[in-house]
Amino acid sequence: MVIVFEGQPCRIVDFRHHTPGNLRAMVQAKLKNIRTGAGFEHRFRADDSVERASMETHDLEFLYQGGDTYHFMNVENYDQLEMDAETLGDNAQWMVPNMRLQAEFYDGRPVAITMPQALTFEIVDTSPVMKTATKTSSFKPAKLENGVTIQVPEFIPSGVRVRVNPNTGEYLDRAKD
Repeated sequence: MVIVFEGQPCRIVDFRHHTPGNLRAMVQAKLKNIRTGAGFEHRFRADDSVERASMETHDLEFLYQGGDTYHFMNVENYDQLEMDAETLGDNAQWMVPNMRLQAEFYDGRPVAITMPQALTFEIVDTSPVMKTATKTSSFKPAKLENGVTIQVPEFIPSGVRVRVNPNTGEYLDRAKD
């Protein structure tokens, strides 16, 4: 849930209802400011009021990157918009032209994006395959075509397309395309 806390949109990351002895109940919440990315905790009392933020969700298609600016198109009305690398955060490194994703808007401005669960990339550089490598073997670093380095099993050679979870940066499996 996203709320307006002190004039800023904040996502509730975690919360706990707490009733200490004979005192009034309270909710201890971990919040994350959507605009700045800063995390903090706040204790809400029973008589505090909370305003729910009105968020809109739109499907976007990534077009291209120019410097630190990423250009997107709203697939519903074909409007083009820009986001900077700071707004995208860790997701910026996974951007690929023609990628579709969902963005959350607050006051008409994009504040957060949701990445797909899996993306496919080619491995451009990794150490040679070990003859004794098995599926349960150890992992080795591999550089992807977008410049990101991930850990892959020892039996994966260079030139192979693999699926990666962009939210965690973990190798999932070989691509079946």
